[in-house]
Amino acid sequence: MSGLWFEDLTEGLVVEHAVRRTVTETDNVLFTTMTMNPAPLHLDHQYAEGTEFGRPLVNSMFTLALVVGLSVPELTLGTIVAQLGLDEVTFPAPVFQGDTVRVSTEVVSARESRKRPDAGIVVFAHRARNQRDELVCFCKRTGLMHRRPA
Repeated sequence: MSGLWFEDLTEGLVVEHAVRRTVTETDNVLFTTMTMNPAPLHLDHQYAEGTEFGRPLVNSMFTLALVVGLSVPELTLGTIVAQLGLDEVTFPAPVFQGDTVRVSTEVVSARESRKRPDAGIVVFAHRARNQRDELVCFCKRTGLMHRRPA
């Protein structure tokens, strides 16, 4: 278990996540088709060449899932009860096949749960950047986190 307990997640804590990930065409095609998204902007190279991007965009829902996933080992692996929500999700720049995504996370707030004395509620702000240091995704994620065992 490598995640942090509620008590470790203090407001202002910033974690630069160790694992980065280069996005492949296979990632995009599989995710897009598995989630029933037939948008040609993700799947059709000829169509995408005629857009302002000139090539297929990586599905933004894949990008969001990747951002959260890259944060798991250092933050929530084995220490989260449940994800409670996502807010303020933005994609300021596109992700393309071959881009390498890295993530940093800031703890925005942390409070004890009113209903569960064994847990606390933490809001994380995830920022993902590509190899050109462009912000490609921002989101706030709320998690119900286990307190450290006695």
